[in-house]
Amino acid sequence: MTNEELFEKMYQAILKGEKEEAASLARISTEKNISPLEAIHRGFVRGMEEVGIRFESEEMYLPELVMAADAMISAMGVLEGEIKKGAERPKRIGRAIAGTVYGDIHDIGKNIVCTLFTVNGFEVIDLGTGVPTDLFVEKVSEEKPDLLLLSALLTTTMPGQREVIEALTRAGLRNSVKVLVGGAPVSQNWADEIGADGFGRNAVEGVSIAKELIG
Repeated sequence: MTNEELFEKMYQAILKGEKEEAASLARISTEKNISPLEAIHRGFVRGMEEVGIRFESEEMYLPELVMAADAMISAMGVLEGEIKKGAERPKRIGRAIAGTVYGDIHDIGKNIVCTLFTVNGFEVIDLGTGVPTDLFVEKVSEEKPDLLLLSALLTTTMPGQREVIEALTRAGLRNSVKVLVGGAPVSQNWADEIGADGFGRNAVEGVSIAKELIG
């Protein structure tokens, strides 16, 4: 199997949500001495980009998105270990804190975001789901990140993003961090309304916007 054929199989494994296959292909890439970062970007990330496009256009639905995310995480479980063992690491771009706002326990989108930000050179501190507003503020004060990534997967929890931004302002921390919001019900209009610095329709777009925000 050529490298190009392997990258195509990685792409297809993500699209089909094949968790075991994705991990197996990741291991094959290490046996072929392919750079972990090359495998991630030319194979698996391409698959996630396509999944994002299809999900937005309603060609894919939530169960398929979950399967794709699981396949991506499975592959990353193999390749992140190789990155840590070797000298090759993505060039460090910045530091980010991520979490799903209070009242929202969904972690699919956040997990994908954390994975893609990590492989693109961001140090990511994942606070998990249902994160209280005060904890976001506390961690921004302690960790001094470049970015704060706020996820909301429900219309009813979207106001939590506004609450975090307002709390940062009250604490005198708003100008110290760029806030990027995302999630299925979130839009650019909402981001503008609550005073966020950026909005990502999907994880891939979020990485691109984040790089622009921190120069």
